[in-house]
Amino acid sequence: MMNSIILNAATRLLTAILLLFSVYMLLRGHNLPGGGFIGGLVGATGFVLYAIAQGAQATRATLGVEPQNIAMIGLGIALAAGVYPVFFNDAFFTGQWLFIGETEDDKGLPISSVLFFDIGVYLVVFGSILTLVLALEEEV
Repeated sequence: MMNSIILNAATRLLTAILLLFSVYMLLRGHNLPGGGFIGGLVGATGFVLYAIAQGAQATRATLGVEPQNIAMIGLGIALAAGVYPVFFNDAFFTGQWLFIGETEDDKGLPISSVLFFDIGVYLVVFGSILTLVLALEEEV
């Protein structure tokens, strides 16, 4: 933990900005640069900065959930997104689309199983990086 007043003050704002940007990167992904992996790295970077400024215990308290549990939930979501197409006689990890609010004139809002896979990857990367960094931070 560092005792820098400037770092402590800036950390709250920077963490929020990095988390917001990580969600943008997550939702931008798949067809454009971005996705779950880079979004998870950017999101974890925000909490790594918070851990440097406030300490590992404060970071765990802010998260509210153990990072290992976040990674495991993400792994379950990614696996479920991969298995979902099998119920429609498609191959494992084939993209499935659901159109919400579909009318005769408009297809509606498209939601894909690929998005859920990216969310799972995001959570796995986010939780894994934070597990590693917080363990190292507690050792120091």
